[in-house]
Amino acid sequence: MRQKRAKAYRKLMHLYCMSFGFRQPYQVLVDAEMCQEAVASKIDLSKQLANVLQASVKPMITQCSIHSLYLSGRSSQPAVDLAKTFERRRCNHREAKPEEECVREVIGATNTHRYVLASQSITLRQYIRLVPGTPIVHVKRSVMVLEPASNASERVKGAMEAGQMRPTDAEVSAITSSLAAQESTAGVVEAPKKKRKGPKGPNPLSVKKKKTVNDGRRPGTGGEGKKKVQDHKERAGEKRKRSDDDEDDDEAAGESSGGTNDSINITAGVSKIEETAAAGRRRRRRRKIKGDDVTVDSS
Repeated sequence: MRQKRAKAYRKLMHLYCMSFGFRQPYQVLVDAEMCQEAVASKIDLSKQLANVLQASVKPMITQCSIHSLYLSGRSSQPAVDLAKTFERRRCNHREAKPEEECVREVIGATNTHRYVLASQSITLRQYIRLVPGTPIVHVKRSVMVLEPASNASERVKGAMEAGQMRPTDAEVSAITSSLAAQESTAGVVEAPKKKRKGPKGPNPLSVKKKKTVNDGRRPGTGGEGKKKVQDHKERAGEKRKRSDDDEDDDEAAGESSGGTNDSINITAGVSKIEETAAAGRRRRRRRKIKGDDVTVDSS
């Protein structure tokens, strides 16, 4: 079996397990025509069923199907021997009925016992497709095939999924009670609480900090403050007296040092005059030397 087909069969059987409650080993209901086809195609029926369904299987056959094989004659003896190896499904028919009618009654309208049908009868397969949740297997060109889910099975599956999405009765009652409680309390609206405004303080940026001394008192207050102010004034008077005396001393020192400064200035002026005179003599000497050189060249 190809991998793609095996994957499709596995997915299909998973659908039957999840939606219709199938479980392993699967009960496969085999009819007389399937036994004859297996013998003719030399197919190991139990092994092929396990490969297609990808699980362990339990082949079953009804007494009416075996009776139809007996009626086929000696040519169907290998098929009878194969059918005897399967589990016998009791149909409770005292007199043998036609095979298709027997299988229909065993499967029923809802496939309560969760059978997988293995049949070569076209009419039987058409009828069973109307029964939801019934997998159908048949042989086509010596290859066993699992038919896709029928429309009836798809409809039942969709209805079950929709039912699972719906809320339960308990959830519906809880939702209705909560909605009723919300509607009853919808008219009552609580008034918003007003905030109490306290006294406003001054702007901290416009408030000037008070100047304090080390002891935490303002200057000029109390006896100690007055004493400190007087001491400050006395020290200021002493500084003024001291500055006046220093000015007098500087003037006297300037008068005493006036003569020496004048003599220093005179000597500096004389030395400067001598330097300028020497520079003039040097310039005149250079000019004279240049003039002598010119006369020699002309002669």
